[in-house]
Amino acid sequence: MAVIAAIATVSGRSTAQAATRAPGGPLTEAAVLDSDIVFYSARIARDPEGALDRAKLGSLYLQRARQTGSPEDLVRAEKVARESFGLRTRKNGIALQVLAFSLMGQHRFAEALDEARVLVQDDSTSISNRSLLGEIEMELGLYASADSTFKSLKSWGYKLTVAPRLARWKELTGHPDSARMILLAARDDAMRQPNLPLEQKAWFDLRLGDLAFRSQHLDEAERNYLAGLAISPDDYRLLAAMSRLESARHRWDSAIDYGQRAIALVPDPATLGLLGDALAAQGDSAGAEEYYHTMELVVVRQPGAFHRAWSLFLLDHDRSLKTVLAKVQEEITQRKDIYGFDLLAWALYKNGRVVEARTAMQQALKLGTQDPQLFRHAQIIEAASARRLVEN
Repeated sequence: MAVIAAIATVSGRSTAQAATRAPGGPLTEAAVLDSDIVFYSARIARDPEGALDRAKLGSLYLQRARQTGSPEDLVRAEKVARESFGLRTRKNGIALQVLAFSLMGQHRFAEALDEARVLVQDDSTSISNRSLLGEIEMELGLYASADSTFKSLKSWGYKLTVAPRLARWKELTGHPDSARMILLAARDDAMRQPNLPLEQKAWFDLRLGDLAFRSQHLDEAERNYLAGLAISPDDYRLLAAMSRLESARHRWDSAIDYGQRAIALVPDPATLGLLGDALAAQGDSAGAEEYYHTMELVVVRQPGAFHRAWSLFLLDHDRSLKTVLAKVQEEITQRKDIYGFDLLAWALYKNGRVVEARTAMQQALKLGTQDPQLFRHAQIIEAASARRLVEN
């Protein structure tokens, strides 16, 4: 099994994602996107003062990053957005939006917040700018500010730039049914938009599926994921989600099939971990360990903050416990959201620091979020805390 060879390209665009012309047919969306990137790259090379062209190129890099999971495209988007804004600071909100999104994609939320605040200051009437600010406030755990932002957007909840963020806020604050209704309406609206890229339409089904999965409505999650794949068959995020779903159902052959299709496109460490679990469940401990070890190497060497799904996997499998805890403690100094505290609580518990874990877990539960993961961690930590009291 050439797992390590496959993961060697984790930070780059997979050859399976390369843009091609469908045999006997028109250019694929990926091919059109690549062609547009080449076109605008050539334009800015000829025009060193082309601020708007740089902003457009940055938005194209962002779109490709969503499709391919490429961190390099996020960095490229950041670079050209900064160049654009440096050339033109007035009436160049597009460049600032691209910059904020690229920073968010790199998990640099505090920096993204600065850009979003400038956007809102420059144009407080922009619904898109205010909803972006609310999203970043959520990510950073600035919940009082997020609440105020989303209350100001209540009458605009039907807009595609607002609905997914408002739905996430509803879910976080303990209203998953409201979140689902908002997302359903947004998904139907997205399907009616002729110029919306297919991967963005499929993303709404991914969001609905993830919401159903977190609520343990697995059949509903499957319907959503498959609906998304019908729109965008090579979407690695949906393939990985199906692998996770099938793993939860203990349908190991199907989990392996979806997982291998996903990593052939983008070798995401979380999916590598799922494949390891599936092989372990089938009795292939050697194959599972190869996946686990490769995933661990990639995650530990990742610069900056750990991806949270990767971190949880390592903690659940009792791997790199001290390293993960150190990374989580570093991140929580700036990003104080409930899932950051959940991750901190779980890392502390796994490192035997039960009293501190209990305190962190209380912060994770403060919004009343209806997430089985939070409840499971809280129950385990509470039980360990009770045992500690009895023993002492």
